[in-house]
Amino acid sequence: MTRLTLDRVNDLGGEEFVRRFGSLYEHSPWVAEAAEKERPFGSLGEMSAAFSRAVREASPEKQVALVRAHPDLAGKAALAGELTEESAREQSSAGLDRLSPEEFETFTQVNREYREKFDIPMVVAVRDHTKESIIAQAKARLGNTREQELETALGEIDKIARIRLADLVEAGEEK
Repeated sequence: MTRLTLDRVNDLGGEEFVRRFGSLYEHSPWVAEAAEKERPFGSLGEMSAAFSRAVREASPEKQVALVRAHPDLAGKAALAGELTEESAREQSSAGLDRLSPEEFETFTQVNREYREKFDIPMVVAVRDHTKESIIAQAKARLGNTREQELETALGEIDKIARIRLADLVEAGEEK
């Protein structure tokens, strides 16, 4: 898909906006629906902030559902080829599609421990990491409380969305 200018983003109809940006937040087009109402955006930063605000202003139940919409890292969905195009590309960028059997077992164990403790998948903006740093972060995060992890997961989801947004929209000059 061709990257859009901010002017073009501001000119999109509501349905087209949601179609183009609904996948920024995994299986949660409601975020784009809410952010769309804040147009026109004066900068890519303003646009990103509108998406983040939509998540932060959502009910706690909707926030948890958003976190749960994310796949496990190197998990069953990846093995079955069921990841979204964006998630598959991101997991591949960190080498999660090329794990040794030992690494795969480590990810499986960490995912299981994390879900058992927090009842959500561990979310990491993997484009910022290597498979080794993801495992190290996962092990460290197991010491957090559920509230800390929900907040961390939402922060990671915002990072993922900012990265995805930069792939779709030209930054241009900040106003």
